[in-house]
Amino acid sequence: MKTMNEIIDNLMNKGLIINDGLEVKRLKSGTTNGVLYTLLYNEVPTYVLKIDAPEIITATKDFLVSYNDIGLLPNLLCTDDEKEFIAYTYISGETHFNRGSKIEWMTLLIKELFNKYKKVNKDTPWGRIDGMHRNSWSEFNLSSLESARRNLGDLLPSDDHKRIENLVNKLKLYHDLEEKYYLHGDTGVHNFVYLDNKLTGVIDPSPLIGPKIYDFTYSFCSSPDSLNLSTLFSLFSLWDHHDSFKEERLIDEVLFQLYTRIGLCKKVHPHDLNDYMEVWKEWKRYLPSD
Repeated sequence: MKTMNEIIDNLMNKGLIINDGLEVKRLKSGTTNGVLYTLLYNEVPTYVLKIDAPEIITATKDFLVSYNDIGLLPNLLCTDDEKEFIAYTYISGETHFNRGSKIEWMTLLIKELFNKYKKVNKDTPWGRIDGMHRNSWSEFNLSSLESARRNLGDLLPSDDHKRIENLVNKLKLYHDLEEKYYLHGDTGVHNFVYLDNKLTGVIDPSPLIGPKIYDFTYSFCSSPDSLNLSTLFSLFSLWDHHDSFKEERLIDEVLFQLYTRIGLCKKVHPHDLNDYMEVWKEWKRYLPSD
């Protein structure tokens, strides 16, 4: 593994950065397992440098290259030959907080990212690019169901778990016909950059081959505010080909995403758990009864 000094020397030797006024600061890594640094020039953050496993660096690089025309994503500066690090432009702002309304930031997300997603060849395996491939999207959902159930434990009554299991079986009927897209794969508020209460960037892709609806419902459920049908339907009307979805299916997809989100919240974002539990009381009425 290269040291930070070796990486900086590598970038300077390639003429990608200069030493004049350069400062390197380590960042809190948040939800990523990689090590992050900011490269500043004259105290102005300019680039982010991430050190991580080669398969993660490769997946990130390929995603940014494929979607290099999308303004919400950072611009790739470089990776090294061994794929030990990646450098890309810094996007000013903060994640999680001071987001403004969900309607506003998700509207931009839909128009500037989701509606520009590319289909992939039908022979491309489902699942994480840098992780386990799946034979079907239903298989991916079943894995998510098992993980969420472990995280939730006895937080929800057994009847809720059973009804969610029935829901996943119901969704399989749709997923057998689903088209495959090249997705960001981790579209939550923890990976959205906000400045002056407006969405300005999307960072840290965990590229995924899946249906487009996944990233939409993931982002919708990634914060407990405005999780209501009115907001959902207003946003989904902006989705390309939204008329191919019935309201029932959209609600079902959100229900499952919300369930998995609560499991994740219990594990890593406990400060939001009470708000999500209040939301769940309203949404669970739409679960299939048997």
